[in-house]
Amino acid sequence: MTETQTHTPAEATAPVSIVVADDHEVVRAGYAGLLATQPDFTVVGTARDGAEAVRICREQQPDVVLMDVRMPVMDGIQATAELMTALAGLDGSAAQAAPRVLILTTFDLDEHVYDALAAGASGFLLKDVTAERLFEAVRVVAGGEALLAPVITRRLIAEFARLKPRVPAQKTLGALTPRETEVLRLIAEGLSNPEIALRLHVGEETVKTHVSRVLSKLGLRDRTQAVVTAYESGLVVPRTSEPLGPP
Repeated sequence: MTETQTHTPAEATAPVSIVVADDHEVVRAGYAGLLATQPDFTVVGTARDGAEAVRICREQQPDVVLMDVRMPVMDGIQATAELMTALAGLDGSAAQAAPRVLILTTFDLDEHVYDALAAGASGFLLKDVTAERLFEAVRVVAGGEALLAPVITRRLIAEFARLKPRVPAQKTLGALTPRETEVLRLIAEGLSNPEIALRLHVGEETVKTHVSRVLSKLGLRDRTQAVVTAYESGLVVPRTSEPLGPP
């Protein structure tokens, strides 16, 4: 890399720790090598299958995992679900912070991507991603944000959520106030916080508060998970006529 990277002091003192999981050695080494070129990243392990990824994550407690979907022993979806439950202590074990998972996929509308997002992944990347986009994606999810642009998230989830069984909205969303429910609906429709603020005629800080409460009450990690929940609960109905390509 010849481009000079600019980093904040916080990034310099706390590099993002990363695990790369892919069953192809060349791919695995390639991603690890690319990520290692960045001074604010440190690759703490690589895994050839999902089970090995879970084991390494237990040991190394990384911030981010690049997770292939199709792997032997345990696939990326199972591994993601395991990380979200086991590392968070939901299986009765001692809790530790679950990493942010970036799913690696060959096709941007692969049905497995939806399953991975529902399992707890924070976003996905195509395997032909550029180096700069890869670096940006890791930094985004490490910072606690969902990777996908809201409109792309909505299109992806809308396509596959309509094929999934749903639970009654009142059962899933009963803890939310009417305003929080409306904010969740707007998140699922692809609106950003400023756009939600304009729609509801409130300040952006108020929207941020509502979003935080929605995530907290529903036990969700980020906006991507909120979109999944909105569709799975039936709060938002997929529009089958909506184009699925780039906006």
